Amino acid sequence: MSQCRHHADQEPATGRPLTLGPARLRNRFVSAPMERNYCEIDGTVTDRYAEYVARRARGGAALVFAEAAYVRADGKGRLRQLGVDVDERIPGIARLAAAVHAGGALFGVELNHGGRTAQGAVNGFRPVAPSPVPCLPAGGELPRELATEEVHELVAAYAEGARRCREAGVDVISIHGAHGYLVHQFLSPARNLRTDEFADPLRFLGLVIEAVGKQAGPGVAVGLRISAHEGIEGGLSAERTFELISRTRLDLLSFLDVSAGSYEAGQWIIQPGEWERGLLAPYAQRYRALGLPVGVAGRISTPESAEAIVAGGQADFVSLARTLHADPGFPRHALTGGRYRPCIACNLCIDRLGTGEPIPCSVNPRAGREYLGEPAAPAAKASVVVIGAGPAGLEAARQLAEHGQRVRVLEAAGHVGGQFALAGRLQALPEYHRILDWWTAELDRLGVTVRTGVHVTGEVLARLDADAIVLATGGAGRLPDVPGAGLPHVFDVRDWLARDEDVPRSCVVWGADREGVAVADHLATGGAEVLLVGAQPSLAPSVGRRAKILMVPRLTGNPKVRLHLESTISAIESGRVLLRSGGHEEWRPVSGPVLISHGVAPRTDLLAACTARRPRLGVHLAGDAGGTGGSLHRCFLAAEEVAGAIARLCDAP
Repeated sequence: MSQCRHHADQEPATGRPLTLGPARLRNRFVSAPMERNYCEIDGTVTDRYAEYVARRARGGAALVFAEAAYVRADGKGRLRQLGVDVDERIPGIARLAAAVHAGGALFGVELNHGGRTAQGAVNGFRPVAPSPVPCLPAGGELPRELATEEVHELVAAYAEGARRCREAGVDVISIHGAHGYLVHQFLSPARNLRTDEFADPLRFLGLVIEAVGKQAGPGVAVGLRISAHEGIEGGLSAERTFELISRTRLDLLSFLDVSAGSYEAGQWIIQPGEWERGLLAPYAQRYRALGLPVGVAGRISTPESAEAIVAGGQADFVSLARTLHADPGFPRHALTGGRYRPCIACNLCIDRLGTGEPIPCSVNPRAGREYLGEPAAPAAKASVVVIGAGPAGLEAARQLAEHGQRVRVLEAAGHVGGQFALAGRLQALPEYHRILDWWTAELDRLGVTVRTGVHVTGEVLARLDADAIVLATGGAGRLPDVPGAGLPHVFDVRDWLARDEDVPRSCVVWGADREGVAVADHLATGGAEVLLVGAQPSLAPSVGRRAKILMVPRLTGNPKVRLHLESTISAIESGRVLLRSGGHEEWRPVSGPVLISHGVAPRTDLLAACTARRPRLGVHLAGDAGGTGGSLHRCFLAAEEVAGAIARLCDAP
């Protein structure tokens, strides 16, 4: 993995202090507002939340934001969102501020009201908005248009939220004017259809800025987060947004923070891994001419991209959310040239928000679990052999080595990563290789021996000196029991990817699960004609909306893709398949390979031989081999369980 290193006599631009009004930042790294479902359902703070922000402060960020906090109960958009709506919230916010201050950082809160994006199913209120325009991605409930006097009441709610933040010891307040929330709705010609004084798109924002500034007082920096463009037809363009912001009450603000998008263009809020790093920086650069310090978000996931933005004058600071979710120590590592755990832009975090459960991270099993403390290393040490170098095996080896165990990894293939490495070749998943590179470097640092091209047999096991064996051999694709499934042109999608062949002119993908859809998208984007057949009612239903926000439109809008959902294939022959849909069967002429994605069965053919070896600390299954795979996040958790189990056995009397 490329790391950002600097000569001792050359201070990186991201390491320089920055003044935002009354606030002085120790460097240019800001932990951006990010909703996490870490509060109680009533909007109060938890141990989980306090330890999470404390860890980001200790990791080197100069300013750590909580999240978009609702200023009134009808503006709450998530079940466990932070609230600043009543005075009872002040002690919890003060607790977050104290936790961040103890880590040497400043603490910030973003004031927000969901408007049309807030739904009654979440907060118990009918949504309110500038105009009765429903938000389909949020649930589609028709909002009630606010009366003129009610808009003024909402201005007062923002002001009261600012007062509570000041009394709680908050250093920085950001007004959320982006992402399709209430302030943004008043700015947008697609959402604001009013004829009263608030038909002026800047009227509401101007009143909020003035009211928040008065209540925040001279000791608290007040800024504004904006979307550089709304991302929808008929919405705010980049030109119109800049024109509006240049006419707002900038004299009352300490900074601007530039993001992009709205609920109907969610790919601009949380960008897919396919998109360029730092893609919003050119938009942010324009705002620097307005005379305020400017921050920017958007796929800033390497030290190099952050440094290029700040040193190149495109922004004064960088706002990082997913990057610090994956590694809270990223700022410190970026400034010292250290190794960091990379975000792979899989968007598991954002897609878990709607569940109401605390959001995890695919590559960081400690995210949101910092309050549990770090696992204790055993006093006794052991020799462990890990069979299989997929995600579960690599992570188990890393955690075991961190505990001080002597670890060897044996892998049958000529490379590490298993099926995950194959997935990293696909169009939609270009960042996956980064976590594999990180594992390789970490295992090298920890002195773990990794041998590829080793086919472990009973004889090999008999010669191994191991106190414990971790079986992480993954899974094999399930082939259906239909006529023709054994023909030479029929493959499990994983086996076909392993062949590393060119994109065929035509193919069949049978299975609309996560893997099948990703492969179909990759092949169709490469020019193949694809017949995609799946029993699923929708494309990759187990995958969150943001994780497939580009794939699904690409597939459904591609004239070379024929899509048959809630369908199956009854038989396969050379040159045709028997398609069954809605009780009707029809032979369809096809050419090229038939690629099947029907999940995996645990590959445990070595289990008996491992058990017969009778290692004193046992045989442990991890990942797909133990039926606990299926996602990178679950592989990390399974590896943690295995490492913990071996640690406990080491110290058992």
